[in-house]
Amino acid sequence: MQFEAFPKIPRYSRGIVITEKLDGTNAQICIEKVTSSFKDEPEETLIIRVGSRNKWITPEDDNYGFAKWVEKNKRELMALGEGRHFGEWYGNGIQRGYGLSEKRFALFNAGRWNSNNPPPACCSIVPVIHHGMFTDTVINEAMEMLKANGSYAVPGFMDPEGIVIYHKASNSLFKKTVKGDESPKGSLEVA
Repeated sequence: MQFEAFPKIPRYSRGIVITEKLDGTNAQICIEKVTSSFKDEPEETLIIRVGSRNKWITPEDDNYGFAKWVEKNKRELMALGEGRHFGEWYGNGIQRGYGLSEKRFALFNAGRWNSNNPPPACCSIVPVIHHGMFTDTVINEAMEMLKANGSYAVPGFMDPEGIVIYHKASNSLFKKTVKGDESPKGSLEVA
């Protein structure tokens, strides 16, 4: 039997970032460098791939029009740079709809994208509700603020889904929903 080390345990009382959990559909933009060697000197180009939560998508096999939107905004989206850029595609015709007449893309990585390093103009960032130490009080206060004030992403929309808690030390995400948080996802039972 091969030796297996016990993993290090992250500290519980560490920094967190709480963002609004948007109710749309998970989406990703993957920008990768590809090297072609058709000539004597290799040429590097960036390409974009588009995905949903479960698969790569195309304008012909789309997810609520996200791939078509990426194709339309491709030049601007290249400014995201190499890597995977996850976010939520939300708005008109997707889940809650938020009372919007259009669809929007909000990037999840609020630590990378901010007012000092803004994303492309066609994207937004999930709203940050809290950035600081982890406590149950802070999480409960964030939920109460969301219930009282409604969506931060779409001001005036009073049926927000909930929050996402990113625990920095464990590099883990947790979610709390305004409605039915105690019930398993897909359960008809709402507490």
